[in-house]
Amino acid sequence: MTNNGGGQGPAEAPAQPQMNVLGQYIKDFSFENPNTPRGTTQPSINVQINVAPRQVSATDFEVVLKIEGKAEAQGAVLFAFDLSYAGMFRLQNIPQEHVAPILMIECPRLLFPFSREIISNTTVQGGFPPLLLDPVDFATMYQQRMAAQAQGQPTAQA
Repeated sequence: MTNNGGGQGPAEAPAQPQMNVLGQYIKDFSFENPNTPRGTTQPSINVQINVAPRQVSATDFEVVLKIEGKAEAQGAVLFAFDLSYAGMFRLQNIPQEHVAPILMIECPRLLFPFSREIISNTTVQGGFPPLLLDPVDFATMYQQRMAAQAQGQPTAQA
């Protein structure tokens, strides 16, 4: 027999915030190797990173981490890559004001090591030394994006 009278039973604890990774996957990937690997010159490498979240249901979000890069030496492109690596995340019981920072900071932080490994392995298979991307400060990227939006500027990529 249960006692539901007068609210004298134990108080129900509020639901705990939860973030679950439902899956992660390569959404799109290309690697171009237009020139023979050259071991004598240190190439100039340019990398751009962007994060694009998309809500797919009341609690589920797809976050795409887009990393583009190019290595050049002596005016020639040695290799170029374009990776869109995505994850499906379920956010439950999270206050609305915390959803955007989670999607733009925590989710890409979880996706980045896998993206980094894909790029490293691919450059090796393309005949080059592994390209080991430096860690990314997604919190600073998010803060810069918010500051640019507050000033009415287009968002910049890292």
